[in-house]
Order: sequence, then structure tokens, then C-alpha cells
Amino acid sequence: MQRTYPQGVPCWVDTEQPDVEAAKKFYGGLFGWTFEDVMPPGAPGRYLIARLDGQEVGGIGSGSEGTTTWNTYIAVDDADAAVNRLAAAGAKVLSPPADAGEGGRSAVLADPQGVVFRIWQAKRRLGAQAVNQPGAWNFSDLHTSEREPAIAFYENAFGWQVDDVGFGLMIRRPGYGDHLEATIYPDIRKRQTDFSAPPGFEDAIAWIGDTAANEPPHWHVTFTVADRDQTVLDAERLGAQVLSQEDTGWTRQALIRDPQGAEFTASQFTPPTG
Repeated sequence: MQRTYPQGVPCWVDTEQPDVEAAKKFYGGLFGWTFEDVMPPGAPGRYLIARLDGQEVGGIGSGSEGTTTWNTYIAVDDADAAVNRLAAAGAKVLSPPADAGEGGRSAVLADPQGVVFRIWQAKRRLGAQAVNQPGAWNFSDLHTSEREPAIAFYENAFGWQVDDVGFGLMIRRPGYGDHLEATIYPDIRKRQTDFSAPPGFEDAIAWIGDTAANEPPHWHVTFTVADRDQTVLDAERLGAQVLSQEDTGWTRQALIRDPQGAEFTASQFTPPTG
């Protein structure tokens, strides 16, 4: 069964890079991804679908110098209706809804603090199919210096709820756990009980964190890795810069800047035992 994403759940990540071939070499070497160029011959740009063991995990598209970043997409049922609703809630429309071939329909917006996000109305491409496993997208989190207005916007825009679970601010989409249980994870609640997840974790879709000094607010992307230390060595060998490393009670993380400037986190899951 394919993974599907209800409205309001982050569903896809991609990066826009000036040199698509260089990005392909880096991420293929780091995460073991393979790629398919889905743009027709003669198209003005390129877009690669990245796969891990045959399952779609993200994308690499053509970008320009100075704009290299990782993007987060949020699932919607109707992109046009969602854009109207989000604009009324205070978002700025940067690119209106447009078809992405037969894959789906997307738009680019900025929240009231200027944080860019994208929406995705799935058609043939349903969203990331491999997640939460080494080499795949783990989650996205909102880095913001103004938590309360950010929370108010996204709660209104997508029906999210935000809970302080002690080690972080968890964003939930109520009912998402029920969707997962009914589709691809029938044992999701047992699995989370086994590693003492906080209440409501089955509905978790993202996190909220503070911006660092001189860091603009943005959506930040984290990938799961099997071994943080080995990933750091591999990233440096492939030309990336490791900006920081941190060990928490649940993860071992590294903040990495890829050779063209896009930043992401590599996270090894190390849940408490006993």
C-alpha cells in the first residue's frame, strides 16, 4: 500500500540547486539515492525524483545562485482553494497554483513572518514513500523567533495543534495517527508505546524550534541516518561543511551545509532504554 497524506500534513521535500548534477552526486553518495529526471526534453529546467530502494524520498530541481535551500510541502486537497484560504489567513502568495505535469498541483507561499512553504495537491505523485528510515526524510521543523504568532497562523491555516512535550514543541495534525493506523501502520500506537513516546505522538507531523543567532526563520529539513558520525565523515568527504553536532536524549544530530549551500540536519535515532 502506498503512503498517502491527509490535508495539513507535510508530504514532500525538495531542494533547488544551481548545479543539479553536482547535487545528484552529493546526495546519491551521502544517502544512497538513485534519480529519475522527470522533465521532458527541451524543458527550461530539470527536476529529479530521488529514490531510496526504489521508493520516492524527495526531489532535486534547478535553482539559481544564492537560493539553494531545502523546501517543505504541505498536503492539501485543493491547491486553488487552499491558496485562497491561506491568503485570507495572512499568507503571501509567491507563486500561484500550477500543475507539475501529471504528478500534482503546487503553489509557493510565505507565512506572515516571511517563512516560505509550499503546498501540494497530489495526483499521480502522492508524496514521500520512504520516510523515517536511514537515508530518508525524517521530519521538518519550523525555526522561528516569534513562536506565538507562528503557532496561531499554522493552527488556523492547517488545523494544527502544538504541544510542549518537554524536549520540544510538537506539531500535531489531529487524526493523522488514525489515518496511519488505517493505512500503512496498523501497529503504530503499540510501536510508540514500546519506546515511551509522549501522548499524541502518533499525530506528530513537525516540530517548532528557535532560530539561531543571525538565522532567518525558515522550515528546516531533517533526514534519518543510521550512524551520525559516519554521515559526518561521508558529508565532509563529499564536499559538505559540518556546522555543528549535538547529542540529545533521543537523537545524535549534525547540522550540515551541502556543497552548494543548502542546510539540513542528519539525525540518528537513539531512544532511551530501560
